[in-house]
Order: sequence, then C-alpha cells, then structure tokens
Amino acid sequence: MIGLSSLRLIALTAFSLFVTQAQPSRETQTSPFGVGERLDYEVSFGPVHVGSGMMSVVGMDTVAGEPVWHAMLAISGGIPLFRVRDTTASWFTPGSFISRRFVQHLREGRYHADRDFRMDPDHGVYWHGTSSDSLPSIDPMDDISLLYYVRTLPLVDGDQYELRRYFQSTGNPIVIRVIRHERITVPAGSFDAVLVEPRIATPGIFADEGRAQVWFSADADRFLLQLKAHVKFGSLSMYLRRISRGGT
Repeated sequence: MIGLSSLRLIALTAFSLFVTQAQPSRETQTSPFGVGERLDYEVSFGPVHVGSGMMSVVGMDTVAGEPVWHAMLAISGGIPLFRVRDTTASWFTPGSFISRRFVQHLREGRYHADRDFRMDPDHGVYWHGTSSDSLPSIDPMDDISLLYYVRTLPLVDGDQYELRRYFQSTGNPIVIRVIRHERITVPAGSFDAVLVEPRIATPGIFADEGRAQVWFSADADRFLLQLKAHVKFGSLSMYLRRISRGGT
C-alpha cells in the first residue's frame, strides 16, 4: 500500500555502499543531530494544506543492553473521508546506524496496522511481533535509521549510493541519487539545499512509481527541508516549518 505510511520514510536501507566518489567510514562519521532535535512540517495533498508532521530525536535509550538513539516520525491530517495518523519509531546504534527495533502504528483511512520488529544484529536475524520464528537480517537498517544515516553523507552532485542493508531482504537494493544543489524556500525560511532521489525495491513512497524527491539542507546540519512524492491518492508534500535544535 502506497500512502503516508511510506514516510516510514522514509523509507529503505543497506548492507554495502557503493559510491561514485569516496564516502566517510563509520568511524569518521559525525552526527549532525542530537537529543532533543525536532523538525516540524506542514503536510499537503496536492495544493491543499491538510496536516502536520514531526521528526524528532527523542533521546538515548538501551535495547538488549546496547546504547541506541531513539528517533520518531509522526504525521497526522487528511482530506474528507480519508484521515491519517501514523507514528514510526526506530532505535538504532550510534555510529553504525544498525537498527535494534522498528515500530509502526499506522492509521490511514480504514487501514490500520501495528508492527513491532526486533533485530539481533549479533546473530544476523530479526523477529516480527511476538513470533518466535526469526528471519535473516545482516547489518540491518530501517527506514528511520537510514534517513538519519543519509544526513551524515557528503551528498556531492552526481554521486550515487547503492545500499543493501535494509532489515527485510525484499527492500534491497536502495539506490540514492544526488541530483543537484539549489536554493529553496519553505515555511522555516530560505535554504541552500541538496536534492536527493531515493529508490527502493519494495512498494512505498520511494518506489519507482512514487518518484520521490527529498531536499536536505546543504550545510553541516543536513535538515530534511522538503519531501515530495506521488502516492495512491495524489501528490504528497512535506515542508519544514520549524527547527528545534537539540544537543550533540
């Protein structure tokens, strides 16, 4: 189903990384975000502003004794006869961006879903919900941890990244193309931005038919400024409205 849930964004991820130019190793990556960072968005279907969104680094936590970032993406709103209220959360390891847990609560019109994925990267497996049956997952990332990982990349015009770390094998590969740098204006202000086009092998906002485009700020912060994509009920856009900076 292609819908706002796909902002589980956001969507994607990878096992090996092939780039047209050099990219930073895990050891040299720095985090442009910190605990308490919150980005608020206006959400539109076509030309109509009908909702709001939020992406936040909630805090530091532990999963299976390992320290992790806890990040969340939430979106709510809708049009007559179709209301959306989605929340997606990720717990991922600093530096490596390996996902330890990924939770979705989706309310999209009559479609409701609750999912809880738990990863054990030490043994290369993951579980869905309370099931005792494990599935293989090597060096896993989820939609949210990938999004924060992309913020650490150089994103040079013309670069292309092929990612094979998505925690579900059917999501691989993800291809991320860096298109160009340009100046854009969103409710939060005017920014120098870098346009990125992600593609993922599974249905969703980053599928080929979605033609998703994402603009990140072209500075050390790499804020997600704007997102545009085609979904089953029309076009979807997110525009950054407010930045609340956290710690480092």
